[in-house]
Amino acid sequence: MWLKRTLLIIFLLLTSQYVASNQSQNSSQPDTQHKAQRIVALAPHVVENLFAIGAGDKIVGTVEYADYPEQALEIPRIGGYHGIQLEKLLALKPDLVIAWKTGNKKADLEKLEKLGIKVVYSETNDLTKVSEQLIKFGELTGHQVQAKQVAKEFDARLAKLQSQYQDAKSLDVFYQLWPEPMMSVNKNTMIHQVLSICQVNNVFAHSRADYPQISIENVLKFKPQVIVLPEEKTKKDVQHTNWQNWPQIPAVEHQQFIRVNADLLHRFSVRALDGVADLCGKLSQSRRYYQEQS
Repeated sequence: MWLKRTLLIIFLLLTSQYVASNQSQNSSQPDTQHKAQRIVALAPHVVENLFAIGAGDKIVGTVEYADYPEQALEIPRIGGYHGIQLEKLLALKPDLVIAWKTGNKKADLEKLEKLGIKVVYSETNDLTKVSEQLIKFGELTGHQVQAKQVAKEFDARLAKLQSQYQDAKSLDVFYQLWPEPMMSVNKNTMIHQVLSICQVNNVFAHSRADYPQISIENVLKFKPQVIVLPEEKTKKDVQHTNWQNWPQIPAVEHQQFIRVNADLLHRFSVRALDGVADLCGKLSQSRRYYQEQS
């Protein structure tokens, strides 16, 4: 009991100190020259993009699975998808928290804002907006020059990939986002956007949910020519689908399975284009295979 009381007192002291500090700052005129020096990044893609513009050394706290670049592994962890450990975050005394609404708990984010902590959001539904996020991060950290350069290079590479595959013959593709429960993606997602760049047809594009839960029967109905299997880094025991039990699916009949790095394709970061290039290249191989069979 005494331990719980002690921890509660420490937490309340940290909270009161933080509120007092922010109230003092808010009572003065805003400093337009102030740039973030102590950042808590609440998503792996935020960490990647801050390092990409040269601002990685400003990160004082982050979440599980923030594992790139290698220097990110040294950053203290203050939570993950299960939630934020608020007392740990407050102890780091951040002047900026960059959050991800999709991957962070709403209740945790509301607590941060009520404490007067500056929270900026980074959303992940449009690959073409990565460059805007980079520039925004540059403005927040004082790394505008580096951010603009990285953003320019990103946009140029994206445009090159779009041009490279714009005339490619389409393929019917099933992107198996997760095996159990089996899930895919619809047209509102960044992964669908990636598939569109590769000029293939996402068979679940018109599903109502962004990330629809589907069945084997649904896959049998659409008869995909290729099945994409993203490889996730996870501590969970994943039950993989034995697709060889359904040889009537064209992708199974012709053994057209593509394995991709989920960290590249599922993160709203500069490295996403490495994932796009890899996936499009592998889909081109499948495309050639079917052309040879016809």
